[in-house]
Amino acid sequence: MRYARAVFILAFLFTVPLVIVPIVAIGQKSAPPEHEEGKPSAEYEAGGKSPLGQVEMHRDINPKAPMISEADFQKGKQVYFERCAGCHGVLRKGATGKPLTPETTIPLGTENLEAIINYGSPAGMPNWGTSGELTHEEVDVMARYIQQTPPEPPEFGLKEMEASRKVIVPVEARPKKKMNDLDLDNLFSLTLRDSGQVALIDGNTKKIVNIVKTGYAVHISRMSASGRYLYVIGRDARVNLIDLWMEVPDNVAEIKIGLEARSVETSKYKGYEDKYAIAGSYWPPQFVIMEAETLKPLKVVSTRGVTVDTQEYHPEPRVASIVASKFHPEFIVSAKETGKIMMVDYSDLVNLKITSIDAAPFLHDGGLDSTGRYFLVAANTSNKIAVVDTKEDKLVSLIEVGVKPHPGRGANFVDPLYGPVWATPHLGDDTVVLIGTDPIKHKENAWKVVRKLKGQGGGALFVKTHPKSSNLWVDTPLNPDEKFNSTVAVWDIKNLDKGYDIIQVGKWSGLPGPMRVVHGEYNKAGDEIWFSVWRAKDKESAVVVIDDKTRKLKAVIKDKRLITPTGKFNVYNTKNDVY
Repeated sequence: MRYARAVFILAFLFTVPLVIVPIVAIGQKSAPPEHEEGKPSAEYEAGGKSPLGQVEMHRDINPKAPMISEADFQKGKQVYFERCAGCHGVLRKGATGKPLTPETTIPLGTENLEAIINYGSPAGMPNWGTSGELTHEEVDVMARYIQQTPPEPPEFGLKEMEASRKVIVPVEARPKKKMNDLDLDNLFSLTLRDSGQVALIDGNTKKIVNIVKTGYAVHISRMSASGRYLYVIGRDARVNLIDLWMEVPDNVAEIKIGLEARSVETSKYKGYEDKYAIAGSYWPPQFVIMEAETLKPLKVVSTRGVTVDTQEYHPEPRVASIVASKFHPEFIVSAKETGKIMMVDYSDLVNLKITSIDAAPFLHDGGLDSTGRYFLVAANTSNKIAVVDTKEDKLVSLIEVGVKPHPGRGANFVDPLYGPVWATPHLGDDTVVLIGTDPIKHKENAWKVVRKLKGQGGGALFVKTHPKSSNLWVDTPLNPDEKFNSTVAVWDIKNLDKGYDIIQVGKWSGLPGPMRVVHGEYNKAGDEIWFSVWRAKDKESAVVVIDDKTRKLKAVIKDKRLITPTGKFNVYNTKNDVY
């Protein structure tokens, strides 16, 4: 019955447009036990013998919100910003996920919300409870927390950034040449989500070179143009600068650029290599341009403004993805809620020029086509892919795709019938869409959906291939069904109509479930693909290495320090936008 209730309410909250309706039978609790006198037991009354009676309570401005202690409110706030804000927004107004404001959550009730959080949704809502990510107590706290009025975090400006900055190794004290024997081009930066670290792994030996302390839940790793410096950014908005030339690569500088973030990039245009870095934050909604070698903040720019569709002011246009242009000294910055793509000219920071391109809300991840000229980015809640010509700084097309596209950086390859294409899977359905990207030799296919491949199911996050590979790999880590979230699908690019094969990555790890298999990444040679086997933070996890040609297991990397491994980034592929 509880599972059926969960399925019903998941469909209500995460699949169809949200309409608040009374819920009577669903989740209805039995009447409280009574005293002999026929009065409700004191343990069900406010105060009395309730465990919360002697606890300092959080008082919400909405009298309909359920009771919650101040300690549980703070715990809920921490879990929300660590686990939920990326999809539902800092102010809980919704983006990839639905809004979670009190007018939405209170009518559902605590028990129904617990079921949603516990079981997840095929449309991409993780099964936080049944996966072991959250305990029963934490699920209960979150169900009550999201019925409270969302707290608004403080602002975070240049002064706060500079106060947080640390230059651990001054530029003049850093190596003048490479001081190690590592093949840096085949080094991997692996996010250890819940330990606030990245593991640097030698792609040749499969050995851990170093575990580097970073911000919490690193979202991406990016390279400087030279390949010397590695930049990582955590969900807590901490940027760490790692010098790969050191005898043992490690941190040389760090800074907090806000309170929550996910994007970092470096200047790549000729003459500006290794000069600037840029980081975008979810809160406050802004981006900052920094000195690349010291992370000194130079220019802070707010993204608050009106949306491209309804032309209404939005207080929280979070910076989603950032890519460095190859045609101009520009950063391509996507503002999620407003649906605007900003071409930020960093050649003159005093007289900063920004070309604002109207796309569609809610912008998320994206990447370049195989030529590096066109930027394709998912507007996932709008079910569109926006295409920008980075040479002309103009919108080329808005392409209707499936439900909640989530490409990561996408995947570029040559379709045997339609020529060069770029691929994206979806959070909300089981399709993988291929978009034509060659407006010269294949003009009739350019900026159109030329194929829709049917995959395993919803909840996909990343698609991956390599110029030297004939395989197309897609994960489904956010699907609540274990047969989907612990496996990956792979297509033969030369025979796409044949359908996909299922690769049992989770089983190959030798670890017991539940688990999520996430984020394929190739080595430099393109003959191996690595997948993270992500389990709860108190469980053993692993990285599975697959021979790309044979699709057979090649190695399993295990180490007690590999805590909740997720994204991994090969230095050469990241530096050269190979995906």
